[in-house]
Amino acid sequence: MAIETEAAKIAILCWEAGQVPQGLLQLETLPGNSTNPGSYGYDVRFHRVAGANVHTILEKPDLAVLRTMIFDARVLVSQGAKAITTSCGFNAIFQHELASAVSVPVFTSSLLQVPFVRQIHGPESEICIITANAGALGLEHLKAVGIASSDGLHIVGLEQCAEWNRMFAEPDEEVDLDVIEQEVLGTARRALDAHPGIRAFVLECTDLPPYSAAIRRQCGLPVFDFITLVNYLHSAI
Repeated sequence: MAIETEAAKIAILCWEAGQVPQGLLQLETLPGNSTNPGSYGYDVRFHRVAGANVHTILEKPDLAVLRTMIFDARVLVSQGAKAITTSCGFNAIFQHELASAVSVPVFTSSLLQVPFVRQIHGPESEICIITANAGALGLEHLKAVGIASSDGLHIVGLEQCAEWNRMFAEPDEEVDLDVIEQEVLGTARRALDAHPGIRAFVLECTDLPPYSAAIRRQCGLPVFDFITLVNYLHSAI
């Protein structure tokens, strides 16, 4: 099992302590989750960013939090971090600013894999992006990670799933993780039924990798997520 250490090559910028809904804390216990040390076969370092939460990252990206992230990233690099990533895919909107602010690789979101996935399946291939909230994932997020066009992309969100949505509507309450797994799988299945030309899935949300293997088994297609991305970058550094 990986451990958290200041000697780790990769530092992960996470939401502020005490600002994470109870349901997301439950998801963090699952292997594959971005903030679970057991998700990695190497050491990582988690760093909590003051002011970072669902409101300032997902709902309304906050430039003050971005400035804090830049400051913290520079400190982490000065302490030996060889790459910086984040624990929420919606930080994609800050990709340019963060990558320009430090001297090491920065990868804010698994969405960075979308251009790669499109090329390996053909530039006109259909790709499904599963996101925590489709309404909050805008063109600005896509453009920031090099997705020049949304043509052929099918973006489906989990915000219409009752148990998943409870994490945000009732942040102090526990959720049923078994129900959430079925909601995630159902979302993938419905997307493929509606768009049988889909060639691969890209999971935006860093809480979804625990379900990647089940999606692969169910749909018979490649699934790219935060863990596939961080493993690739770790091998490069």
